[in-house]
Amino acid sequence: MPRGSSPKRERQYEHIRDSALDRGASEKRAEEIAARTVNKERARHGESRTASRSSVEDVSSGHRGGRRSHRGAQGPTYDQLYNEARQRNIKGRSSMNKEQLENALGR
Repeated sequence: MPRGSSPKRERQYEHIRDSALDRGASEKRAEEIAARTVNKERARHGESRTASRSSVEDVSSGHRGGRRSHRGAQGPTYDQLYNEARQRNIKGRSSMNKEQLENALGR
């Protein structure tokens, strides 16, 4: 958790991490799930300095409930794939469609 985060977000992080561990996720994966979820909630509520467009405009993590998880019917959204491609500095991403982004990201 980032320094200066609220006690509420700390509790939320612990709860999500423990739930993921109970479901059989590895320690590293459980921490990643918890951190991503809490960071998205912080961004949606204006508690973080920066926020990606998909964090603010996408369906909230509480409402989504895994509908767009990596194992869901359609997988991550185009915007989520595009943001990941941008972070990995993949060339030509702006002209790629969803399938091409998935292939470029190795999915």
